[in-house]
Amino acid sequence: MADIKVPVFSESVSEGTLLAWHKHPGEAVKRGDLLAEIETDKVVLEIQAQQDGVLQSVVKNEGDTVLSEEVLGTLGEAGSAPAPAPEPAATPATPAAAGSTPEANEATRRDDLSPAVRKVVTEANLDPASIPATGPKGNITKADAVQAAQGGATDQGPQSAAAPSSAAPASAAPAKVAASAPAGPRTEQRVPMTRIRARIAERLKEVQNTAALLTTFNEVNMKPAMDLRKKYQDPFVAKHGVKLGFMSLFVRAATEALKAFPMVNASVDGKDIIYHGYYDIGIAVASERGLVVPILRDTEQMSLAGIEKGIADFAVKAKGGKLTMEDMSGGTFSITNGGTFGSMMSTPIINAPQSAILGMHNIIERPIAQNGQVVIAPMMYLALSYDHRIIDGKEAVQFLVMIKNLLEDPARMLLEL
Repeated sequence: MADIKVPVFSESVSEGTLLAWHKHPGEAVKRGDLLAEIETDKVVLEIQAQQDGVLQSVVKNEGDTVLSEEVLGTLGEAGSAPAPAPEPAATPATPAAAGSTPEANEATRRDDLSPAVRKVVTEANLDPASIPATGPKGNITKADAVQAAQGGATDQGPQSAAAPSSAAPASAAPAKVAASAPAGPRTEQRVPMTRIRARIAERLKEVQNTAALLTTFNEVNMKPAMDLRKKYQDPFVAKHGVKLGFMSLFVRAATEALKAFPMVNASVDGKDIIYHGYYDIGIAVASERGLVVPILRDTEQMSLAGIEKGIADFAVKAKGGKLTMEDMSGGTFSITNGGTFGSMMSTPIINAPQSAILGMHNIIERPIAQNGQVVIAPMMYLALSYDHRIIDGKEAVQFLVMIKNLLEDPARMLLEL
């Protein structure tokens, strides 16, 4: 027998929520199989089997709060019988029970519901007696409840007419819950925040309350960068196996500008200013669970191809929920690209304890004055939000102007001029 334990959390994480069990008691597992998922306020951790065997029992249910190194269940050798679940106490049959009224069934089956299932049933106003149960010993699983809440064949009774059509908790599928509006006229849906979403909200509000935020703007003519990419895209892909995008050019430009303005690469710690002798740039990535910012480390040593490969790896990991705490720890500067969603201009919020963040936006062809003539050029607005406690307006403006100049003449950047 071996205990299935919660991994050791990082110092900044105190607890997590058990999102889901992927195996049931009595089910055979192999080493490396996914047993369960735990959501912290930063990432979703996967719990894998450390040996072949059979899942004997679970002591934590979906939706429960778990602590570092806490026991979730037990794993036994193949062929061993799972621990029997306690049988519900038998009650003598009564005419009311024999009639199997919904009220009687609901009272009986609610006692057997796990916290996660009870949460779904309560929020969706479901009748437990009418939910088809697929779990061991006829228990209702979370999947059963979610399916019923999302419009299964369950008869919810007359009160369900005003209830939302979907009430799965955020821990079940946060992206789907957020994207699905309740059906019917003037309906509402209350869904608890996931740990990651709550942490994002907490950190962003903390930054607004602590830092002296200010944003400066500029615009960049993207034609030189677009011409460079068009000219060398095919040989770049052939040699490096990854496409040449704009983000790698922005990372390189930001790195060079950070070298010239070290205050923008610094951070505040109490009444001290910490100057970083390295350049770790966070790239904001949208995932199903919210905005995440994985870190490209030592960008001053990275080639354009290395940057592109790193960003591509982060995108794949974010989409699959595979980002680790190490991927998102640290960072001295961040870049966010709202232009991928059509944003024309924004004032991004810095990612504490960093002191600045660069915002990229949509590329739009606009008339500009160039060499005394009006021409049409692909223009992008840039925004630099910064902490005015340690970065003066002069430094912020010059930093952004340097990025603009490097992008409008990429050869200077590649030649480090």
